[in-house]
Amino acid sequence: MRDPQMTGYGPKLTPGVTPEDILPAHSRSVACDGGGGALGHPLVMLRIEDTQVTCPYCSRTFRLEPHAGHGGEH
Repeated sequence: MRDPQMTGYGPKLTPGVTPEDILPAHSRSVACDGGGGALGHPLVMLRIEDTQVTCPYCSRTFRLEPHAGHGGEH
């Protein structure tokens, strides 16, 4: 499958992680490292602007829980 940049390679996913992985988030700031230790990816901090955010490395989606804080967490 070709990627949007037409490099000829599709996105690389962490083994065991599918784009359908949806994880609950209890705050608007979440950290993702792919969950695979050495097989994961660099730690990235993501901010949930609306109700969810998807990691650009592993395609995990973090969905804000209904009861989660909506304030200005850092």
